[in-house]
Amino acid sequence: MVLVAVSNKRVILKRYLTACEIGQLGDEMEVVTAEAVPLSIPAGSSAVLVKNLYISCDLYLRNRMIRHEVPTYILDFVPGEVVTSHGVMKVISSGHLDFKAGDLVWGMTGWEEYTLINNP
Repeated sequence: MVLVAVSNKRVILKRYLTACEIGQLGDEMEVVTAEAVPLSIPAGSSAVLVKNLYISCDLYLRNRMIRHEVPTYILDFVPGEVVTSHGVMKVISSGHLDFKAGDLVWGMTGWEEYTLINNP
């Protein structure tokens, strides 16, 4: 069996915003190409691989781009990691009984072309 993989562009947080940058966005995010993503789920896994179709860009994301000394209701993003928000996705491959290839799903996902959801 040949395992097909594709490149995966993603948006990462490069650095935290400072208080004076709250009203503007600049160089704190970057588009990078991550390692290739296999387009099939290994046998026995309950993971789901999705292709992100629509990703939300909400104002609350700016608050997650600030490093908070005191934790808030939602975790801060971590520099170097993919930015996440709500999205609409198409299932590409699934080892989970509730999802099959071609299903449209929604929920939290990464700002990337493909997201592997290990615990759907």
